[in-house]
Amino acid sequence: MSDPEPRPEIRVLVVDDEASLADLIRTGLTYEGFEVSVAEDGVTALDLARTQRPHVVVLDWMMPGLDGIQVCRKLRAASDVSILMLTARGELEDRVAGLDAGADDYLVKPFRFQELLARINAMLRRRNLQLRKRLTVGDLSLDRETREAWRNDQPVTLTPREFGLLELLMSHPRQVFSREQMLNRVWGYDWVGDANVVEVHISSLRDKIGDPERQLIRTVRGVGYTLRG
Repeated sequence: MSDPEPRPEIRVLVVDDEASLADLIRTGLTYEGFEVSVAEDGVTALDLARTQRPHVVVLDWMMPGLDGIQVCRKLRAASDVSILMLTARGELEDRVAGLDAGADDYLVKPFRFQELLARINAMLRRRNLQLRKRLTVGDLSLDRETREAWRNDQPVTLTPREFGLLELLMSHPRQVFSREQMLNRVWGYDWVGDANVVEVHISSLRDKIGDPERQLIRTVRGVGYTLRG
């Protein structure tokens, strides 16, 4: 198999005065491999955009002071950064106003994180910017695009949930993830159910990648799981 591609650092600026939502977006995008910054108001957003030069801005419409439309116009006047507008306003004229101000796409609240991620990835593809497609840790490899996995160059057949768990662990080797973090990332932030489902899927994943001694996917007692190459 070929060597993994060098990973571009894709920078995302999240602008939202709702701290809980901004933190959820930051957490999810960080798990996906993005470099994420957060601004709680328009002035801070413009300052960060100048200094950090993000590739994508996730921008809330309704904010105190400079609102999202004003920030969008200023960002567009200064650069060609990809802008995804978030708003609770779903009327056609509102969507048109956001796009006319320079936004590349528009997402109405409430939304699922998977749709937010898909829209960001679509914008990046249009600009020929993407995260590394191939992940390799030790003798484990996976391809994010084809959703295939291998160990020692031998294919491993995984369910979508198992692939999501392995992708998360391989994106951040040696980092310990709690069961709650895994549920949020793989099952979704709005998933309701027993956290033991993570243990069941981890057990199945270990079987499929040939890790009966738990030397690859290790349990950190009282905390969660981590991947060691």
